[in-house]
Amino acid sequence: MQIADFITGDNVIVFFLLFARIGGVLAFFPFFSHISISVPIKTALVFYLSILFFPSISISEIPIDATHIVLMVLSEFMLGLIAGLILNMIFGALGLAGMQISMVMGFSMASVMDPSTGENAPIISQILTLLAILILLAFDGHHLMLLFLNETMGSIELGGFYPEPFIWEYLSKAVTHMFAMGFILSFPIIALSILSDVIFGMLMKTMPQFNLLVVGFPIKIFLSVLVLSAVLSAMMSIFKREFITAFEFLKYLL
Repeated sequence: MQIADFITGDNVIVFFLLFARIGGVLAFFPFFSHISISVPIKTALVFYLSILFFPSISISEIPIDATHIVLMVLSEFMLGLIAGLILNMIFGALGLAGMQISMVMGFSMASVMDPSTGENAPIISQILTLLAILILLAFDGHHLMLLFLNETMGSIELGGFYPEPFIWEYLSKAVTHMFAMGFILSFPIIALSILSDVIFGMLMKTMPQFNLLVVGFPIKIFLSVLVLSAVLSAMMSIFKREFITAFEFLKYLL
């Protein structure tokens, strides 16, 4: 009887909007949106978090109108989309760096399915992305995302999120920064590739019998792997720093 009394029209709408907010955030945030996590598990997690956060929700009277409810749901999904886009740009920079590294190493044709997107991607991009996810879990980045979700409950009223103009300005600058960061991360291997091409060109001029395909490419791949192994920890440190910087910007959404 008590449960039946609790299920009122306002409570159902509040729970539905809360479910939309948590679902929108987890649908776009890194790690939680990974394709390897099945949809039933994601749905169960969103449902559990909705029950967990429901007692802490305080909201004014909601007009029971289809138009208002649809606009409020779109507002919740907009919050998750923008917050997830800001964080996923850091992973996008790693993907761009991996594509450039694969290109100069001669691995551009070695593309297999990326488990995070379900699409074909260079193998170096996949390695960097999976390592970045491990680093994210190592410094409790997934806990930071849940804390951000908790802070939105007290700062943004359900259905009340509206993106300010400075958010679009930040996103446009973040896209430029993503390409610049991707080039910076891949620069050591690109510089090695240019240097090796110059050396191989000089060898072919002095020794025409030098077979670039048979000897040059394996040497180039071997040197690239060595340099990549040497700078991999620095790349992950830059990723961690940039991710935390991007995460700190999320407080301006509140």
